[in-house]
Amino acid sequence: MKPRHVTLPEEGASGRSLPASLLAAFTLAGALGALPAAAQFAQVPSPVSAGTPPHSAAAEVAAYRMEAARHVYASFPTRIHKGKLPPMMYAVMITEADIEPDGTVAGVRVIRGPAAATEVTPWVVSLIRRAAPYPAPVKMDGGKATWREIWLVDKTGLFQVDALTEGQR
Repeated sequence: MKPRHVTLPEEGASGRSLPASLLAAFTLAGALGALPAAAQFAQVPSPVSAGTPPHSAAAEVAAYRMEAARHVYASFPTRIHKGKLPPMMYAVMITEADIEPDGTVAGVRVIRGPAAATEVTPWVVSLIRRAAPYPAPVKMDGGKATWREIWLVDKTGLFQVDALTEGQR
């Protein structure tokens, strides 16, 4: 039996033929090429629990941002990218999380989602929610805080946040 051929159009030519099985292999390989990075974000890791965090000492947004970032790093120590980040990040996104007086997360908004890595958005939002409770922002206005952060995520599922980043190579 002869292999079935598929014709692909080319610029300036009527087309060329490839065996259908070879075309399918190229298509599958291309599709699978995206899977390793996407697979890293299929499951949200469980946070390391160190008990209830102490009340925040922060009275201003910048100080609370640092405390919240340190709390996330302590919650997911195996997901933190150590050292300088690679020159090209897989995903960069900006989030805002509303932190209640008891450290729970009232809401998370994505201010800027990643351009090409849409699977990262729900993953980061889940990380933020799973890391709760955060240090209780008792000295902030009304005892609540809005934590705005830039997430820098590589394709392996490791990340840094802008408040604690070590920079890029």
